[in-house]
Amino acid sequence: MIVVALALFLQTGTVVLDNEYVRVTRNAAPCAAPNVPGCADRVIVALGETELVAAGVRRAMVRGDIAVFKPGEAYEPPAGGPFFEVAIKPNHPPVRSPGEILPPEKNALRYDGERFFIFEERLEPGETRARHSHSQRVVVQLNRTKLRQWPDGGAEILRDIEPDGAAFNPPVVHVVKNVGRLPLRGIVIEFK
Repeated sequence: MIVVALALFLQTGTVVLDNEYVRVTRNAAPCAAPNVPGCADRVIVALGETELVAAGVRRAMVRGDIAVFKPGEAYEPPAGGPFFEVAIKPNHPPVRSPGEILPPEKNALRYDGERFFIFEERLEPGETRARHSHSQRVVVQLNRTKLRQWPDGGAEILRDIEPDGAAFNPPVVHVVKNVGRLPLRGIVIEFK
């Protein structure tokens, strides 16, 4: 009985975010097999040194690395270090986007697919990112810092950024300044 419970725990891990669009699991990959119900595209986000095997190829990953899998593609759950599996749910509601699409500056595009794109969000201490927009998105922060944000039509926001969490953020048009001591670094999976 204990062995079965442990096997189920290791298979499902800790769900850190679950909504109509995504399920994010920490240190487990319940959607690694092909065609798992409730799992469409999947993204592995490494939170430390870990190893991923897919299609017979072994890949060493470090903090901030990503791997994207389309529906029907399989992989082995990563081993050796912390990670998130971000499973995009099939048949999720329509994606909400702001009325104005303004690409953010200073970010590095890591993946551009049909339904979503992934970028590494970067902003050095003291830097300001000009007015830009985002659709709904999953954000995985990698560094601790502090941001000052000015959303269109809203009050100024001062936000403490905590590493190793996953959040689902609403659409926004805003200006952002890093007022912390460390660079902003995060992985953003943004719906199209």
